[in-house]
Amino acid sequence: MGKEAPCASTSVLFIFIPGNPGLVDFYTPFLDTIHEKSEGRLPILARAHMGHTPFLDHNEAYKDRSSVGLTAQVESIIELIDSAKVTYQKLVMVGHSVGSWLLLQALKARPEAIDSVFLLFPTVTHIARTPNGRNLSWLFCSPLPRVISHLSVVAGILPLRVVSYLYQHWPLPQVLVLRSLLQSPSAVYASLTMADEEMKTIKEADTHLLRTHSDRIHIYFAEDDDWVGDQKELLLGIFSEHQGNVKIVHGHRDIPHAFCINHGEPLAEQCSAWLKEAQLF
Repeated sequence: MGKEAPCASTSVLFIFIPGNPGLVDFYTPFLDTIHEKSEGRLPILARAHMGHTPFLDHNEAYKDRSSVGLTAQVESIIELIDSAKVTYQKLVMVGHSVGSWLLLQALKARPEAIDSVFLLFPTVTHIARTPNGRNLSWLFCSPLPRVISHLSVVAGILPLRVVSYLYQHWPLPQVLVLRSLLQSPSAVYASLTMADEEMKTIKEADTHLLRTHSDRIHIYFAEDDDWVGDQKELLLGIFSEHQGNVKIVHGHRDIPHAFCINHGEPLAEQCSAWLKEAQLF
C-alpha cells in the first residue's frame, strides 16, 4: 500500500510496518489522516507482512513456515530500506506492536539509513511473559495453527451481518478486512505461526541498540496494554539515563493496543506532531 501525491517530496519517506496480523488495510484511517495532515507532501509506504495478505497464493507457508517467519520479514524490510534510499533522502520508520521489533532489527542492520523511529505499542521484549502472551501462546503452538486456519473458512462464510454483530463496535470497513482474513486459511496460518515464533524469539530487549539510537526513537505506550504488560517499566528503565533524547508518550486510557480499529486518527495526530517537531514535513 502506498500513498503519494503528484507533488510529494522525495526528501522524506514514511514507511509503516504493521502488527500481527500484518494487513495494512486495518490501518487505512491512520495512514489517511497522516497523509492529510501533511497536505499530500509526505509519501507513505505501508508494507504488509509476507504471507498475511488474503487471497494471494501463500501455500508456501504451509510447506515452510520460515518463508513467512520473523527472519524473512526482517530481510524483506531491509531490502525495502535499501531500495527506498535510492530515491529518498530520509526515512521515517514506524512500527506497531511486533512491527516495532521488526523495525528495530532493521535499524540494527541499517543504522545509517533510518532517520527517525516511531514505536507504537511496542512488543520488543519478553512478549511471552505479558498477560496476553501467557494466556494465548498455546493457540500458536503446532498443530493448532493448521487446525485453526482450516476452520477459519467456516467463520469466513458467515453472513456479513453476523460478523458485524459479533464485532458491533468495529467500523464496517474494519469488519470487512477481518472477514477477508478469515476467508484466507493460508494468511491465518502465516499469522498464527509468526505469533508462535514471536513468543519464542522476542526475549531480552536490545539495550545497547535502544540507548545508542535513543535520539531518534519515539515511543507511544497505552496506559493498559496486555501485549506489553510489565515490560513497559523495563523499557522505561532502559531509557532512564537518556530521557532527554527519547520521546515517550503515555496514551489515553481509552486507546487500546489495537488502535487501528477505532483510534487511528489520534495516533496519526501524535505521529504528525513528531514529524513536525523533527521538521520532516
